[in-house]
Amino acid sequence: MKKIIICICLSVVLGGCSVYRPYKRPDVAVVDSLYRRQVPPADSAASIADLSWKELFTDPQLQKLIETGLCNNSDLGIARLRVEEAEALLKSARLSYLPSVNLTPQGTMSKAEHGKTTKTYDLAVSASWEIDIFGKLTNAKREARAVLEQSEAYRQAVQTELIATIANNYYTLLMLDEQLDISRRTAGNWNENLRVMKALKRAGQTTDMAVAQTEAGKLSVDASLLSLERQIIELENSLSSLLGAVPGDIARSTLSGQSFPDTLLVGLPLQLLQRRPDVRQSEAALAAAFYVTNRARSAFFPSITLSGSAGWTNAAGATITNPGQWLFSAVGSLIQPLFNRGQNIANLKVAKAQQEEALLSFRQSLLDAGTEVNNALVQWQTARGRLKLGEQQVAALTSAVRSAELLMKYSSQNYLEVLTARQTLLQAELDVASDRFDEIQGVVNLYRSLGGGSE
Repeated sequence: MKKIIICICLSVVLGGCSVYRPYKRPDVAVVDSLYRRQVPPADSAASIADLSWKELFTDPQLQKLIETGLCNNSDLGIARLRVEEAEALLKSARLSYLPSVNLTPQGTMSKAEHGKTTKTYDLAVSASWEIDIFGKLTNAKREARAVLEQSEAYRQAVQTELIATIANNYYTLLMLDEQLDISRRTAGNWNENLRVMKALKRAGQTTDMAVAQTEAGKLSVDASLLSLERQIIELENSLSSLLGAVPGDIARSTLSGQSFPDTLLVGLPLQLLQRRPDVRQSEAALAAAFYVTNRARSAFFPSITLSGSAGWTNAAGATITNPGQWLFSAVGSLIQPLFNRGQNIANLKVAKAQQEEALLSFRQSLLDAGTEVNNALVQWQTARGRLKLGEQQVAALTSAVRSAELLMKYSSQNYLEVLTARQTLLQAELDVASDRFDEIQGVVNLYRSLGGGSE
């Protein structure tokens, strides 16, 4: 008996170092260099991801849409249910520390030929309890907790993506509305241009070919109007699906009415580890794989179970008595794997390989996060630069149109030159609308890539 106890103690000392070791985040050398452009030290701790989505997206119509999506979106609902499943699994893992108790009443009746009927009964309660000396239950509980963290991070990732997608679709609708308005004004210019060309043709100052080319240009603009209207309807249908609603019109404001901060701060690269839900999900998967490896190691050590039963019976041994009497029993068992050691070794190798896969996925998720932040920041900065140049171009072309109109009024300048100037101005306004949308999309993408909107 003493030898058995000594062997158990030695196994605990030798095996406890590995099977009880908690997860520790691995050193990731790439974290400090995720951002290509350095953040000023005074602002290094600040980030737009610290803002709630209501503070960033101030458009009341958009806020209503996001709130509707958070309540009704199917993908987010499924993610919430997965969190509930993980919570139930964690609760089950915690309860595994407690003994299992079973009530097992039974009764029998027997009769031999020409004999009396014999009745026996047994009202018993049995219990068994596995002692967690070698960390199997502890690692199962820790794995369940990591799975819960993974599910919660997945829910937050779905929520962040949903908010960003609704915002992007909404701002795309505003951009299409702006382009539709400009295109309608362009179509009006082409109608006027065609009317002038037909008048010049009747006066003998132009040819049929010029009239035909002008009419072809007008028809091209009319076709683009139809395409824009189709895109708007399709995008409204897509947005309605995200909101869990039937297709219909989406109430919205205007692109020019949107406002955002002039400066966007990205914060420290290390904040991506705490804030980005997909990175946290990847790390939780790594932690779960770590505890699966620990459980595979604990399979090499014996399993100790205590069991017992107590009951009231009238069949104690070979004697049947009435009334009955109490019967108690207690058993302790130790199971040491011998012939399945090869299978345990294979399971440990598989667990180690899966842990390495999870580590590589975790590191790649950090790299992907850094790439998304850099791309969104460049998109926003480039769009702002283009927007300033575009606004200057619109101002210059507006002055050119005014000058052309004055020259036509007080000189012999042809009206076609005025129409051409107006057409050039409208094209520049289309470009400005596109650049404005690019700038807003950069804000949304940066907010999402930094992990904003998860709360």
